[in-house]
Amino acid sequence: MIPLIGRLYRENNVITSIHGRSLINQSVIDLLKAHRFARQIDDVELPLAETLPLLETLVTLQLGAASLDLARLNAGFKASDETSLEAFLRTELADVVNRYGADERTSTDVVLYGFGRIGRLLARILIEHSGGGHGLRLRAIVVRKGGDADLTKRASLLRRDSVHGPFTGTITVDQERNVIQANGIAIQVIYSDSPSTIDYTSYGIRDALVVDNTGRWRDEAGLSQHLQSTGVARVLLTAPGKGALKNIVHGINHGAILPEDKIVTAASCTTNAITPVLKVLNDKYGIVHGHVETVHSFTNDQNLTDNFHKGDRRGRSAALNMVLTETGAAKAVAKALPELEGKLTGNSIRVPTPNVSMAILNLTLEKGTTKDEVNTYLRDVSLNSGLRKQIDYIDSPEVVSTDFVGSRRAGIVDGLATISTEKNLVLYVWYDNEFGYSCQVVRVMEEMAGVHPRQFPALDGAAPDAGLAEARDAARDDAQPAPASAASPSALASASLA
Repeated sequence: MIPLIGRLYRENNVITSIHGRSLINQSVIDLLKAHRFARQIDDVELPLAETLPLLETLVTLQLGAASLDLARLNAGFKASDETSLEAFLRTELADVVNRYGADERTSTDVVLYGFGRIGRLLARILIEHSGGGHGLRLRAIVVRKGGDADLTKRASLLRRDSVHGPFTGTITVDQERNVIQANGIAIQVIYSDSPSTIDYTSYGIRDALVVDNTGRWRDEAGLSQHLQSTGVARVLLTAPGKGALKNIVHGINHGAILPEDKIVTAASCTTNAITPVLKVLNDKYGIVHGHVETVHSFTNDQNLTDNFHKGDRRGRSAALNMVLTETGAAKAVAKALPELEGKLTGNSIRVPTPNVSMAILNLTLEKGTTKDEVNTYLRDVSLNSGLRKQIDYIDSPEVVSTDFVGSRRAGIVDGLATISTEKNLVLYVWYDNEFGYSCQVVRVMEEMAGVHPRQFPALDGAAPDAGLAEARDAARDDAQPAPASAASPSALASASLA
């Protein structure tokens, strides 16, 4: 199976998955785990003897670019009256059969302005996604030079990460050209103190999407400086924007991105974690009002030891204290979900952990519900809806924060912690505030660049053009403790981490 999956990816730009779990660049054990995951939805493991013929047939169809869910294609074939697998696939995939080499997507040059926690994680994801040769192409990073050994140190930080582990692949440094070579991808390192004076075309970079990871500028005037540099077409901010800038939570309002939008923001990690959950709850039960309390890992903005800080309380040691601070996430939700305008308040407690945070949603609903009912609903949404890349669900008595390091979902509902008394609901939502958020940022980048392939079969109620993110961005999911659940919320405790 592995060479067939790789061949479809490299030669046809076809991304294969099993219920959204990507099969690209997976080991034998990872493939087995992906097949085992199918029991969460279909109650039985997906047999290898059924997916192998699918792959063997797919490579003969001369497919164009597409995102294919093997589990759903297999289920469709078994439910159909067709006896020939090839005939079924030719009908089901008619729009991309015999379209070999046809790919309406264009490659988009990407520049990472800033190379901190989020910038380096974005680089890892973009490098991982580069196998098909189309879509987002990481071309350069822009930083301030930190000394003679700057290039080597930047490469070392990309190679090793105290939270997320080592880089998967090889990294070399070309000192003469100021280039970091990562898995064969040449990343130009550009030193600059200003976003407005760089000639990107001198490096062969044109019509670039600049991703500003610095957070230094958050309004239109500040971020517009990037557009003054030669070779820049659009800008994405990895923080909440100010003023009239569109704050995008992928899966919720990414359809609001228009070709004429030159500057877009990806909101905050907390906003991305809670907005999808709040949307589906509001759709089904109605939200009268609520309070969001985030228990958030400390960030580089805080002091390691007590020292002056312009922000209240943030000058106290992040490693030694729980620090009460503010969050704008509750208000920011309304930018993506206007129907919740004025209905939410929020606060935050920074705690001495390096990554993974939790949002506690204390909600008053219009319609009453029970713990089992709301958990069953959220579990189904996490598996079968167009928000299955944003919302995950787990029901285990043993999980703690480190179990969610590397999760690619925006937020993970902890079903055992749910409290429901008629119209009062308390939900606990875990989120990897670094990697999970970075995955959401990449999804917004893909939306801005228009690089999503067609998805087959389409999910009912799926978000528009969600194909690439649906199948591709879970490349490491099955290497993590599986935050999916088994047959029913009451029977999940022993099975959810299997």
